[in-house]
Amino acid sequence: MGDKICNGTHSKKPLLSDSQMFEAQFEELVTELTERDFTDPALADALNRLREVLVYNAPGGKRNRGLSVIGSLRELVPSTELTQDTVQHALLIGWCIELLQAFFLVADDIMDASVTRRGQPCWYKKDGIGMDAINDSFLLEGSIYRLLRRHCRDKHYYFNLLELFTETSFQTELGQALDLMTAPPGQIDLNRFTMERYKAIVKYKTAFYSFYLPVAAAMYMAGIKSEEEHNNAKHILLEMGEFFQIQDDYLDCYGDPAVTGKIGTDIQDNKCSWLVVTALEIMTPEQRAELEACYGQHDEASVEKVKALYSALEMPTLYRKYEEQSYQRLQKLIACHAQNLPHSVFLNFAKKIYKRNK
Repeated sequence: MGDKICNGTHSKKPLLSDSQMFEAQFEELVTELTERDFTDPALADALNRLREVLVYNAPGGKRNRGLSVIGSLRELVPSTELTQDTVQHALLIGWCIELLQAFFLVADDIMDASVTRRGQPCWYKKDGIGMDAINDSFLLEGSIYRLLRRHCRDKHYYFNLLELFTETSFQTELGQALDLMTAPPGQIDLNRFTMERYKAIVKYKTAFYSFYLPVAAAMYMAGIKSEEEHNNAKHILLEMGEFFQIQDDYLDCYGDPAVTGKIGTDIQDNKCSWLVVTALEIMTPEQRAELEACYGQHDEASVEKVKALYSALEMPTLYRKYEEQSYQRLQKLIACHAQNLPHSVFLNFAKKIYKRNK
């Protein structure tokens, strides 16, 4: 009897959640990228550096982007048709999106002169790293295509994935260019801060790679290639991406760094954020003069004056109103555009982001 129980226990593997499987896959990917396929001992130091870069910069986030690939695929493909091999590939593609995010963030932190990221010093701020972090960001990007080639080359969706990743990267880089041009270092010009410019930055810099990319990857895996279906999904997901960034801007000013993992610096950094763009649309000429004198300044007194202006304009109330309107818009978009796609793909995303600071 004892033996039977023992054997029965051993034969049953504990079922892991997607999140646990995702975590478990990371070390395997690091080993693959830094140890396999490389026989030249002269590369040892560079590969050790790649390991350091991966371990410091790829884990630690909320994982929403990476886990959205398998999460979306589970909504698009019946569970009976979802093999373990397909699940592993979805997790791997999810990690490629996390690597893309890490690539952008390492570079972005240098451009923004940020101090902390995910509750720890930015990579370039670590002793002995500095501007070498620029090449480290390239290593993160290169790792994506190495993994995709190794694991997905024989899959029907490989070509679509390559196009998706390269196109999304370019769109994100264009968005970053718009962001940098709108607020050049040392130049404070609030006339550049329009809602139209803000929405363009958000769409290209954040929404495409954070929202459309993981769902589109899952759609290609599920055999959904129709341009019309992808455009319909894009409509909905870009709306979500816009709200996500507006929420991020709000949390930069009003969030708790212990919760968000970063110290907000949008005011000091002269960022074209939703708060400042919205405030500019409703403030008096006197308030604008004060904002122009204080925005983009690094002293605490100036930052506090900007925050006081935001409070006087009741920005938290306006944000809550915007959040509610955005959610209503999203429901309408899903009803209108997701006729052939399961609504749960989009609603699962919505649950993660709306009211996420509570």
